[in-house]
Amino acid sequence: MSHPSVSTLRLAFGVMLAALLMAACSTVDCPLNNTVYAQYVLRGPVTTLPDTLTITTRRVTDGLDTVLINQQVNTDSFSLPMSYGQNEDILYFRTNHLRDTVWVKKTNEPHFESTDCGLNYFHTITGIRFTRHALDSIVINHQQVNYDASQKHFLVYFKEYRL
Repeated sequence: MSHPSVSTLRLAFGVMLAALLMAACSTVDCPLNNTVYAQYVLRGPVTTLPDTLTITTRRVTDGLDTVLINQQVNTDSFSLPMSYGQNEDILYFRTNHLRDTVWVKKTNEPHFESTDCGLNYFHTITGIRFTRHALDSIVINHQQVNYDASQKHFLVYFKEYRL
């Protein structure tokens, strides 16, 4: 009876080790787009804002303002993150001339796919209110905010004005 050679044993050991490593790997693929942002698009008579746009919010942790968009020009749409610890986000829209406050009411649903992907939050928009200095109106177009970046969640109507 012949005994297997050392090279045959090494090959068999390598194949078994590779099979064990592949079996231990996770088969969950995290989504390529795993950010959750609300999409805003301008509609009405002002589809491109001729003014600069700055959007800020106030942090809950220390009460300081955080700039989300800083002096964006020729704006026709923008994306903003949503908080996951508050049921209402307060945003400050500032153009060169006017400032509006926007309150977005929402729910926060934890979304877990695997430990490899981490925890994220999806949202359902339940209401919106705003001041009307530069803004004419904001309409909720799509309530569910998740990984789908193609959805336009808010339709923003600015008042027409002369510079």
